[in-house]
Amino acid sequence: MQIVVVNYHAGNTKSVLNALHRVGADPVLTEDPALITTSAGVILPGQGEASHAMQQLRESGLVEALLGLRQPVLGICIGQQLFCERSEEGDTTCLGIFPKAEVRHFNAVSSDPNLKVPHMGWNTLHQLRSPLFCGVEEGAYAYFVHSYCVLPTQDTCAVCEYGGVRFSAAMQRGNFYATQFHPEKSGAVGEQMIRNFLSLCHD
Repeated sequence: MQIVVVNYHAGNTKSVLNALHRVGADPVLTEDPALITTSAGVILPGQGEASHAMQQLRESGLVEALLGLRQPVLGICIGQQLFCERSEEGDTTCLGIFPKAEVRHFNAVSSDPNLKVPHMGWNTLHQLRSPLFCGVEEGAYAYFVHSYCVLPTQDTCAVCEYGGVRFSAAMQRGNFYATQFHPEKSGAVGEQMIRNFLSLCHD
């Protein structure tokens, strides 16, 4: 079973690769559309700025490849944001996998003038409803680092709250899964989620 991690120069690939190795997977880091298309599962991680990340995907010829995937796909952090329709960051048109989902800056949606951004550290997950969360308890802690968020939509499958803002901690539509938090940095909870994703790739 070949799992690929998409290399689009958005950072944070090393920790994802290490997490996959810890659970016994043998992932490949690649930007080859053919390899991505024929893999059993695809992970789109990343840290960075939305418009630059989308530019990297376009220049690598990866937009069409990603949109055509039928196997399980997991977007992490900015990966979730890129699955949305639009991001305020750089006024960016994203992949549109989650329709009508817009990425907003915390300061634009919070009424707290003293809110510290980015939202960084451990926070709780609620309203879990995805195979990703099999064996994960309501209220489990996950690790976040982000300044932008997606308000809940019909594709939201877990929520979190920060600064009075209830936002999408995870999303799912069909074979596309995404987390705003970092499973690879979320201890036993994150490891369970990675195992769950790999199990989906076996099905």
